[in-house]
Amino acid sequence: MSTSAKIAVIDNGICNLRSVTKAFEAVGATPVVVHTPADIGCEIDGLMLPGVGALGDCVAALRASKLDDTVRGWIADGRPFLGVCLGMQALFDTSEESGGVTGLGIFPGKVVRFRRPPEFKIPHMGWNTITFTQPSSPLAATLKTSGENVYFVHSFHCVPADSSLVLAECDYGGNFTAAIGRGNCFATQFHPEKSQAKGLQIYKNFADVAAGVTA
Repeated sequence: MSTSAKIAVIDNGICNLRSVTKAFEAVGATPVVVHTPADIGCEIDGLMLPGVGALGDCVAALRASKLDDTVRGWIADGRPFLGVCLGMQALFDTSEESGGVTGLGIFPGKVVRFRRPPEFKIPHMGWNTITFTQPSSPLAATLKTSGENVYFVHSFHCVPADSSLVLAECDYGGNFTAAIGRGNCFATQFHPEKSQAKGLQIYKNFADVAAGVTA
């Protein structure tokens, strides 16, 4: 399991990057932690935005460092991008979190709080299965179309305005968007770095896209 990709991992100051960088290293990629646009050199193959905590803090940190424009431009140019958890939620227009948060507006849609029957605990935390609605996506390479177990920790979920953006769904008292994908832009609500072998496969698949490797 190896790839030659060099992946810039954005440090927004609110997440532990160690598990993410170790996951990329485990699949043979080279992670480079970046703090400003100037840190992203021409040798970078892919850009990754992780996140835990509050979306407002994540977006504010991106704007303060000017990396918000970097993310927009990177995705607009069709270059390989991966968002995880808050890194997925940040791509949309707005969120209900903290009374209302404005996202990066890269994709139309909103982030809403889970509204589920009492037997479904919120945050949604732990293992759950996903179904790929775009099974031919390179992010899903070698994975089962349905039934792969991945690890979630979240109280909010994304509602894309365009359903064709949905890459995977999860059923937790009703279906919600577990991943999105369009071109070379991918994002997951779950944490691949916490999802053992299947999560490492997702990081490898992204790194392969960044390196220009085709299945």
